[in-house]
Amino acid sequence: MSTTQQTNRATAIVGDVAQWTEDRTSASKAVREFGRKIFPSHWSFMLGEVALYSFVILVLTGTFLTFWFKPAMAEVIYNGPWTPLRGVTISEAYQSTLEISFEVRGGLFIRQMHHWAALLFMAGLSIHALRVFFTGAFRKPRELNWVIGIVLSMVGLGAGFTGYSLPDDLLSGNGLRIIDGLLKSIPLVGTYISFFLFGGEFPGIDIVSRLYSLHIMILPAVLIALIGVHMMFLVIHKHTHWAGPGHTEKNVVGEPVLPSFAAKAGGFFFMIFAVIAFISALFTTNPIWNYGPYDPSPVSAGTQPDWYVGWADGILRIMPGWMEFYIFGYPISLNINIAIIIMMGFWGIAAIWPWIESWLLKDRREHHILDRPRNAPTRTALGVAAVVWYAVMWAGASGDLVAVFFHMSLNDMIYIFRVLFIVGPFIAFFLTRRICISLQRKDRELVLHGHESGHIIRLPHGEFQERHIPLTPHESWKLTAFEAPPAIPAQPGAKGKVSGLERVRAAMAKYFYEERVTPVTKAELDAAHGDHHGEVEGDDHRDHSAGLEK
Repeated sequence: MSTTQQTNRATAIVGDVAQWTEDRTSASKAVREFGRKIFPSHWSFMLGEVALYSFVILVLTGTFLTFWFKPAMAEVIYNGPWTPLRGVTISEAYQSTLEISFEVRGGLFIRQMHHWAALLFMAGLSIHALRVFFTGAFRKPRELNWVIGIVLSMVGLGAGFTGYSLPDDLLSGNGLRIIDGLLKSIPLVGTYISFFLFGGEFPGIDIVSRLYSLHIMILPAVLIALIGVHMMFLVIHKHTHWAGPGHTEKNVVGEPVLPSFAAKAGGFFFMIFAVIAFISALFTTNPIWNYGPYDPSPVSAGTQPDWYVGWADGILRIMPGWMEFYIFGYPISLNINIAIIIMMGFWGIAAIWPWIESWLLKDRREHHILDRPRNAPTRTALGVAAVVWYAVMWAGASGDLVAVFFHMSLNDMIYIFRVLFIVGPFIAFFLTRRICISLQRKDRELVLHGHESGHIIRLPHGEFQERHIPLTPHESWKLTAFEAPPAIPAQPGAKGKVSGLERVRAAMAKYFYEERVTPVTKAELDAAHGDHHGEVEGDDHRDHSAGLEK
C-alpha cells in the first residue's frame, strides 16, 4: 500500500470516528458556539488563566506523587539516605515523603513543582478576585460567578492545607494541632467535630489517611466542579470589557476563542509551566527533612505556614488572651475561635457584596463595562481597607521573625500589630478614597483643558497663555466613560411609609456616595474650549469631544 493510500485510509478512519462522535454527542455545535465567544485581550484578564493553568499543573504533578506516597501513620525506623534521621522513629507517611524527595528519580523536582503550583494557584485566584472586585465585574448578571470564586478560594485553602499536612513532619503536625485547638474552641460541638475528624484524641490514629482522601479525591472534585461551573457562566454571560471607542454594553471588543485566543492560551500555559519548573529547580520550598517528624514536645522557631494560611495564624498570635469567659459553665474562647469568626465573616461579606452594593445604589441594571478603580472611590477604598486588614493578620504570623530582624521585643511587635489591626483599615479607607477622588478631579481637568504643552503664546491683547494639547478620542473616552452613582435618599414603600431599613440604606449611601466627581459633559467641554479659544483648531476640537457623544 502506497503512502498516499495509507494517508487516505487514516483520514477516512478519523472522519468515521469524528462522524460517529458527532452523531451521538453533537459536539461540533458546542465547539462552534464556544469558539465564537469573544474574549478581551487586556492583560488584566490573564490572572484567572494563571490560576487555571496552575491548577492543571497541580493535578498532573499530584497524580505523579500519589504513586509513591503512603498515607499511613504506622511507625517505622528510618534507614534511608538522609543521614541526620537514620535510626529515628518516624511515620510511614513521613518516610514515603523522604523517599520521594531523595530516592525517586525526579521526585523532589515534581514535589517542588506541586508545592509551587499550589502557591501560585492561590495567588492567581486571590489577585484575580481583587481585579474582579476593584473593576466591578461582580455586578449583575455575574453575582453567582463571584460567589463561586469566593467558594473556590475557600476550597483551595482547604486543599492546600490538607496537602501541606500530609507529610506528618514537625511543621505540618503543629499546623494540625492548631486546627484541633480551633475546632475544640467552638462552643458545644467543637470537641465532637475534633473527635470525628481525628478519629479520637489528637493526633488520632489515621488522620493522614483521612486528609489524603480529602486532598486527592473530595476537594479536587469540588474544585473541578466549581471551575467547570465558573467557566460555564463565563461562556453564558457576555465577557466584561474596558470602556473605549466602540465598546458598549452590547458590543464586546476582543478576539474569538478559536483560533487566535486558544493558540495564545496554549502558549501561555506552557509559559506558566516553564516558570514553575524554573522556580522549582532553583528554590527549595517546604524542606521537610530539616523539620523532622512530628513530636508535640519541641516547638519549632522561625517556621511559617504557606502564605495563604498565614492570616489565620496571625489572628491567633495577635489576639489578647483575656478574650475568654464562661456562659452557664461553658467556656467561650474568643481568643481562639475569633480566627474562625473573622475568616467566615471576611468570606461571607465578600460573597454578598454584589447585593450590598446593588441595594445601596438601588441599581438593578446589567453591567458589562468595567470601572476604573478611581471611578468607584468607595468600593476601591473598602477593598484596600480589606487588603490592609488581611495584610496585618498575615504579617502577624511572622511577628517573631520581624522582631528578630529589627531587634525588637516580640511583645512590642504584638502590640503594634494589634493597633494596626484596628486602625490600619480606617487609615487605608480614608487615604484611598481621597486619592481616588483627587485622581478623578485630575482626569476632569485633563478632559476640559488637555495636556500641558509647555508652549507659551501671547494673545493680541497682551495676555500670555499656555497652549494645551487636546486628548485623543480614546483618551477622552477613557476619562469620561463612567458613571457617578448619586446617593438616593430614603424612598417610601408600598404603603407610603419609609421603613427603618430604608433609612439605614439612605444614610449609608449618603456617606459613601454623596461626595463624587461627575463625568464631563459635552456642554462643559464646549464651554471650556470657548474660554480657551484659539488654543486648538476646529478639527482637534471635534476629535477631543468625540468620546463624549455617547
